[in-house]
Amino acid sequence: MREPTLEQALDQILASDPRYPRDAYHFVREALEYTQRMVSRGQRGRLRHVTGQELLEGIRAYALEQFGPMALTVFEEWNIRSCRDFGEIVFNMVDAGILAKTEQDSRADFEHGYDFEEAFRKPFLPPSKQAAWEREKARNKAASAGH
Repeated sequence: MREPTLEQALDQILASDPRYPRDAYHFVREALEYTQRMVSRGQRGRLRHVTGQELLEGIRAYALEQFGPMALTVFEEWNIRSCRDFGEIVFNMVDAGILAKTEQDSRADFEHGYDFEEAFRKPFLPPSKQAAWEREKARNKAASAGH
């Protein structure tokens, strides 16, 4: 019996978990390949396993490269609202046999990633707006700590 193709495996995932569209899975797969190339530089073509945190950073960098200031909009369209969603996509692909994991890998690796606004919107703000954005974020953090 043959292994299912990527598209067949994605069909199965989408039938059981329709939260994220097919494009989101393709993006995460491409971002993983991008991340593996980044972390494996200088290792003579040998790709190594990447951690959840490394993958999150690779996803961030790849999204900014591919989508620029539209990254947040694309993710919202794909129902991706936090790093946890990337973990769900990754582990859906692990469960389907598309990706591999080690014993140390878990969904929890994606729980405390980055803030989407800071990761995907802030890099495109003009310097004058970045300072105001930082002040607003500090005010919001102080207000939420006081409650």
